[in-house]
Order: sequence, then C-alpha cells, then structure tokens
Amino acid sequence: MERLRKIIHIDMDAFYASVEQLDNPDLRGKPVAVGGSSQRGVVSTASYEARKYGIRSAMSSVIAKRNCPDLIFVKPRFERYKEISQQIREVFFEYTDLVEPLSLDEAYLDVTENKKGLPSATLIAKRIRNRIKEKTGLNASAGISINKFIAKVASDVNKPNGQKTVPPEEVLEFLEELDIRKFYGVGKVTAEKMYRLGIFNGKDLKAKTEEYLSEHFGKSGSHFYNVVRGIHNSEVKPHRIRKSLGAERTFNENISSEIFMLERLENIAEEIERRLEKSKVAGKTITLKIKYSDFTLQTRSKTINYYISNKELILEIAKDLLYQEKMKDSVRLLGISLSNLNTDKGDAKEIDKEISVQLKFRF
Repeated sequence: MERLRKIIHIDMDAFYASVEQLDNPDLRGKPVAVGGSSQRGVVSTASYEARKYGIRSAMSSVIAKRNCPDLIFVKPRFERYKEISQQIREVFFEYTDLVEPLSLDEAYLDVTENKKGLPSATLIAKRIRNRIKEKTGLNASAGISINKFIAKVASDVNKPNGQKTVPPEEVLEFLEELDIRKFYGVGKVTAEKMYRLGIFNGKDLKAKTEEYLSEHFGKSGSHFYNVVRGIHNSEVKPHRIRKSLGAERTFNENISSEIFMLERLENIAEEIERRLEKSKVAGKTITLKIKYSDFTLQTRSKTINYYISNKELILEIAKDLLYQEKMKDSVRLLGISLSNLNTDKGDAKEIDKEISVQLKFRF
C-alpha cells in the first residue's frame, strides 16, 4: 500500500500589508503597498485592494503608483512582522512539532500524526486558520494534500481566506490540469522551452517519457517526470540548516565612485555582523553582489580556510572583491553574503527523524 502523508501548507494573506491594516484602521479597505515610495522603491507586499490594479510584489513603486494613483505606501516594520509570525508559529505547534517555516508568513506542517489526534487534515487546517484569526486578527489560506508540492499549489487556489484539499484520489487529475508554470523548477525560460515542445499543462507533461524529458531538460527531466505523477518525497524538515546569510542595499541614485561603494559596503558589513551574531553562525565564503544600472547582475566570491563573523574581516574581503576588476557601469545595488557556514559541519545539530505515516486516512 502506498505510503502517504498529510501535509498542510499555510500561507498568510498579503501578510505585511494585512498587518499594517490591522494596526492602522485608516488603511483598511484601501490599496496599500508595503515598501519604498521613492523613484527607486520596490513593492514588498500589496493589499488585495491594491492587487485589483495589477500591483504585485517586486514591482517598481513608480509603476505601482501609475497603476493606482491612490496607492498608499507604508514603510516595512519587520520587528512587528516577526512578532506576529511568532504568534502564528505557536498555533502551528499546538497541532504538530513537524513545522517547516519557509518565511515569516508561510510554513509546511506534517499532521499525519498530530497532537490533537484528529484524523482529518482538512479539519486541522480549518482549526489552525480559525486559531490564527482569533490570536492575531489576520486571515490565512491553506492547501492540504499528500506532499509539499501539491499542498503549496493548493493553498493558492482559494485565496484569500480559504483552503483547498487535494485528496489522494484526486491528485493525478489535479496535476494534469495544472498550468505548467506552477510546477517546481519551471521558471520563465523553462516554461518557454516547454511551450515550444507543446507542453502547456500537467497532462502534456505526463505524456512525455522520462527519457524525452531528460534529453531536453537534463537532470530536471526525472524530477518533472515524477512530480507530475504525484511523486515528491521531500519531508517536512523542522530543523532547517541555514546555508547562507547576507544583506544588500539598493541606492536612490546610481553610484559610479568606488569610494562611495566602500562606504555602503561598510554599512552592509555591519548589518551582516549583527545578523551573524544573532544567528550564532560564521562563514568561510564571502560573495559580493553587484547590480549595474542596466540591471545586469554580477557576483564575485572568495573562500578562505577559516570561519569569520567579524565585520572588519568581511569588509576587507569584500573590498578585495570590489577591486578584482573594473566596474563596467554605474551601480544600483550592492550586497554581501556569507556561505559555507559552520552549520554545514558534521556536528551541526540537524534532526532528521523517521516520520511514521498512516497508510489510510481521511482528508
């Protein structure tokens, strides 16, 4: 008998914007964008009132304002978002310890076996959403199915403030009807390639052999072959190991002077030192990220043979990377990140428990 899990994906609705509307009643029912309103600003999250005008995350603030002249910009308050996110996670842990946060506003939950002894994952998702509403005043949406991929896709079906269950017997039909752009690993370039091959939805993808997909998409071919058949065995991992840590800054005006760039890098290094100290980690690989005025992106990396977390050392290496080659244009963004962290060592405390699963259950 097939091993099945009950997986829930919880996704808060327009989280940052909803928090702002919660804390400021004057914003309720109005188009709100969290982010910078300057010429170089970017929308982080838009309220559903704003989304009616086509406003979305990562959109230029100038374009957003053009689409919706009445749009209200609010500066992000990440400490407040973290505070509420913690309250939401406390609700998750009332039902299961197998919680894998993806960000402040979404997480996977494995409720195959749960603290309430409830047989229905659909009922658990409903109760969790109600508890979140009671505790924070915010709405959440949920997707429920047999694996993480389908649960995540399903959580978007009945947004906002809704949920969608894809039970085992409906999985294959659900996947066949799914737009190819919804599948893991299918970005813009891959989607265009699939269109040229006549693959527009899951049914088209399923019609291709594994050999055909591997021939055209390399190692991803086997992934596409399996996932469209409902095979996605990634477990909910409650102890995710951080792989990198960084910070970046987008400038109000393009910078062409390396002296000014060094000043910005010093500020970024200070921020990284603070985050490293808070996370109690250090790294060996330093990467400098440069985005030019024409939006082309360049990264330069250096790996040393010892772990560092000190801003002076980070900055020193970032300087070397900056002077590694001449700038080809003025710069709109600089970033520094550390990877190859000490969490990657063999003594890192990552817990991978064998998850017992029920073979028959109700959704």
